[in-house]
Amino acid sequence: MLRFLALRAARALLTVLMCVSAVFLALRLAGDPADIMLSIDTPPDVRAHYRELWGLERPLIEQYGRYLAAVAQGDFGLSFGDDRPAFEAVREALPKTFLLGGSALMLALLIGLPLGVLAALRHNTAIDRLAMASAVFGYAIPVFFLGILLILLFALKLRVLPSAGSETAWHLVLPTITLALPLAGRLARFARTSTLEVLGKPFIRAARGRGVMPLAIILRHALPNAAVPLLMFLGIEIGGILAGSAVVETIFAWPGIGRLLVDSVSTRDLAVVQAVILTVTVIMVAANLLVDILHILIDPRLGGFARATGKPA
Repeated sequence: MLRFLALRAARALLTVLMCVSAVFLALRLAGDPADIMLSIDTPPDVRAHYRELWGLERPLIEQYGRYLAAVAQGDFGLSFGDDRPAFEAVREALPKTFLLGGSALMLALLIGLPLGVLAALRHNTAIDRLAMASAVFGYAIPVFFLGILLILLFALKLRVLPSAGSETAWHLVLPTITLALPLAGRLARFARTSTLEVLGKPFIRAARGRGVMPLAIILRHALPNAAVPLLMFLGIEIGGILAGSAVVETIFAWPGIGRLLVDSVSTRDLAVVQAVILTVTVIMVAANLLVDILHILIDPRLGGFARATGKPA
């Protein structure tokens, strides 16, 4: 287990280093950061001052080394908009994104998992077809279009929910539904496929042959084995949630890192842009590392928790 954790941690650190390097290279290939961030009518002396302040006059390899050292300390520079540390803006917005993403994930699990399992248990019936039609509708509709529809219906027509802001719990309802429904659709289809695959395994037929109750077969044998690929699927979907949050937070004026990224790009605030990108990268790497660890612990083919902890199975 310790060797596994060490290998996964080393791979995670390498991934983060590659992302940091890619961000630095992309910013330099896009052009002179001073030209990007400063307006075209900026006086030459002011432009020269900022180039010296940002270290752009130094050799590229020295800029890269200073950049790595600063990032390792959590220093992404000052926001060009309000002269505060860039990571401070990310730190303020991050809890809102966690709240929105966590709420959407829970809602998607509550909708998608039962729908997918029910469709698998009623395979090739009207219930199966209706469930999958609902799932396809859920993930086929564009997020931005779904968000606008919900605003038109619940905020403007019925006037029962707010359309923007984050002051109360009611402000969370529409963004959560918008972000959760596409994920629930994808989750339902994946849960159906995984459950059908497990239900066709020899050990399920053996359990039926021994007279095990159908409910016990589902709860004790089918669902635990179907949970392994579902866990890997959810690890991948973390990226989809973070990507979708940029659209959803912008539509509903939700003050998370997705909206912060959009605003920073529009104002050419490169310090905040790179802070957001690297923060999202760390979240993605940490989430996938956690999924890998849970995979080892719960997958019976890999020994499960007993083997991972060194105890006899």
